[in-house]
Amino acid sequence: MYPPIEPYLSGRLQVSEIHDLYYEISGNKNGSPVVFLHGGPGSGCRESDRSYFNPEKYKIILFDQRGSGRSNPIGSLQDNTTWDLVADIEKLRVELGVEKWHVFGGSWGSTLSLVYAQTHPDRVRSLVVRGIITFRQSERRWIHQEGGTSNLFPEAWDEFVSVIPVEERGDMVKAYHKRIHSEDEGERKAAARAWAKYEMATTKLRPDPEAIELALNNDFASSSLKVKIESHFFVNAGFIKEGQIFAKENLEKIRHIPMIIVNGRYDAVCPPSTAYELKKELPHAELHIVPDAGHSGREEGTAEVLMQAAEKVVDL
Repeated sequence: MYPPIEPYLSGRLQVSEIHDLYYEISGNKNGSPVVFLHGGPGSGCRESDRSYFNPEKYKIILFDQRGSGRSNPIGSLQDNTTWDLVADIEKLRVELGVEKWHVFGGSWGSTLSLVYAQTHPDRVRSLVVRGIITFRQSERRWIHQEGGTSNLFPEAWDEFVSVIPVEERGDMVKAYHKRIHSEDEGERKAAARAWAKYEMATTKLRPDPEAIELALNNDFASSSLKVKIESHFFVNAGFIKEGQIFAKENLEKIRHIPMIIVNGRYDAVCPPSTAYELKKELPHAELHIVPDAGHSGREEGTAEVLMQAAEKVVDL
């Protein structure tokens, strides 16, 4: 990836009575604007997210979504839906005086990228999306119910379900959501810890012991608040209608937008079948299945393809 750089501008944008967002800009002040939509939901941006983009060509815009990262109030679920976030992206574009920008997002960021583009198609120069999830029931069950990720990571799945009584395992997201938002601190921490560990154990082709170890730390799981926001979105099916992104009338809205789709061949969280289906519905899009990668955008093969994708669309 490109060497680390520092933002030349950072600020806060008040988007509602209670929410204000952290944003930053790095790279070339006169470069082609790109907005990076982080995953999670609830992850927040990292310094390394700047490094997907050539800093001599791009004006790189990062921001932390509601309740995430450096935005306030941290962990808040109030007025925190997909549609609030889509509105926030558009408010940020207007605030920064950007006419049209490239939209770049992975995992949950791919959902948000596609919904934003379908809502504001005339404001998008290109789409680069990675680790595709559109929050259909089949995709949500793949991750959090038996028969999908559980078949590839049975030991991680065993630990994940062990927190939930047998009689509640028919809806793992609902069961976890209840515990992650419990008034009992011990129950809340145990559930957050287990959710975070399961996610980190399944996100890469070669699991990262250090990342998994972080999930064993109660302080990490509870203070990050990522799992709180993530379970909030999953229990509400991403706040979008079943099959909405794949609806013909919505696909038609983005058919003119240059698009590059990237997915790890062995992505156990967002399987490549969804990315392949998106390519079939939008034949103009490029599809890259990375042969030696799982879900993470920081695996070497995936990061390389994403950088190449960003380089390809920069002049559009």
